[in-house]
Amino acid sequence: MMSVKNRMEKFKQYGESLPQAKVYFRQDWGVYYFDIMGKMFGMMSPEQTEKAIITLKNDPAKNEELRELYPDVIIPGYYANKKHWNSIYLASPLLTEDEICNMIAASYQLVVCKLPKKLQAQITKEDKK
Repeated sequence: MMSVKNRMEKFKQYGESLPQAKVYFRQDWGVYYFDIMGKMFGMMSPEQTEKAIITLKNDPAKNEELRELYPDVIIPGYYANKKHWNSIYLASPLLTEDEICNMIAASYQLVVCKLPKKLQAQITKEDKK
């Protein structure tokens, strides 16, 4: 298993790889902010500790299911709407990097779907380049 530091780097890089997405340190919130056209699709602790988390959006039913499957690893979204967001402890080996990347992708997709059609078209066009 990767260290927390390496996992965090991987997740930042993965977030950046998604069409039109940016991942940057948001000073006013003190977190790494996963941004798609001004909308948040994730946030991650800046400290590389055992308590480091990433908070991601998902379908409410899926969030419940994940919390039941991984009660010590996935908790209701920290500083977020508990129905739509989950926080995942990054130090836990119970979830692989790929599984968390899939959750990042799902969160990104949910946020993209809520964007105006014109912005969605820009993202789709960018993705095809």
